[in-house]
Amino acid sequence: MRSVIVKVILDNDDFSLGEVPTSFVLKHETIPAIMAVLTAIAPRFSGLPVEEYKDKIAGLRKEYFNMSMTISGFEMALFRAWLKCKKVSEHQYWGGKLRRLETDITIPFITKVPPLEKWIRYILKKDFKTYKLKVSGDVKADLQILSRVYRLLQDSLEHFTVRIDGNQGYTPKTFLEMIKLIEKNKFKIELFEQPLPKNDYTGLKYIKHRSPVPIILDETVFCSRDLQMVIDQDLADGVNIKFAKSGIAESEKMIRMAKQNNLKLMIGCMTETMVGLSAGIYCAAGSGKFDYVDLDGVYFLHHRDVYDRIRIDGPEFVIEK
Repeated sequence: MRSVIVKVILDNDDFSLGEVPTSFVLKHETIPAIMAVLTAIAPRFSGLPVEEYKDKIAGLRKEYFNMSMTISGFEMALFRAWLKCKKVSEHQYWGGKLRRLETDITIPFITKVPPLEKWIRYILKKDFKTYKLKVSGDVKADLQILSRVYRLLQDSLEHFTVRIDGNQGYTPKTFLEMIKLIEKNKFKIELFEQPLPKNDYTGLKYIKHRSPVPIILDETVFCSRDLQMVIDQDLADGVNIKFAKSGIAESEKMIRMAKQNNLKLMIGCMTETMVGLSAGIYCAAGSGKFDYVDLDGVYFLHHRDVYDRIRIDGPEFVIEK
């Protein structure tokens, strides 16, 4: 994984950080492309009162509409600089409700048994209880890996929760076929994330009303306008909000919209260091509004167990006072 770290320096020499990750989902946001945009927009903020950053970010989102992660990482650094000027912590800003936050852990789509078992043994030692399995859209292969994962977890745990991430791999037909096989095998699945291609609105509406498993959308929703469309067309049971793709202001707006419309809320991440991941941790813990927490990116990286006011304790993030 590769990221760009954004540093915003205030005139008192205090500074704040944001992160722009890269992702196979947004292949055009390469390191050179990210750096080109940051180099172009940074001079516009030189000498600007930090309180004015919000309006300018809104303008940049329109100007660079296809560089959502780049603008989001830049916004994150500015947001944190603004909080420093107000002398408010991120945890307090979001409400300061929870001190402990438990995340799930991802099980990648691995068809080879030895590396799959090795990863599961590793995460079992970390005491995870909730697992998100990535699948491919190939019903036969997906059922095979789901069955294997279920057996491995049952051998070690009395209680556990399984979520599935479809990664846009299914069609409405293959999705419903997979659901029938899940029911036949009596696998308990908490949610199914983004089973269809992000723009298959007709298909999403079709399966939403036929699936016994809640449908949570990720790639379909990047901004509040996308979420409003999902609400208006009744396409899903919930939405996965990621600060890396949507930024601070849009994510905050989407949280309010989801709650007002009785949608389930999931908070997710790209593959980020704690610079970026901490934004989601502070929001989810501070607000206490999320039904599902998927902030596991740091577990795939070499990392320390303390960052800022966050301590990593197995599958939990602990916010220190």
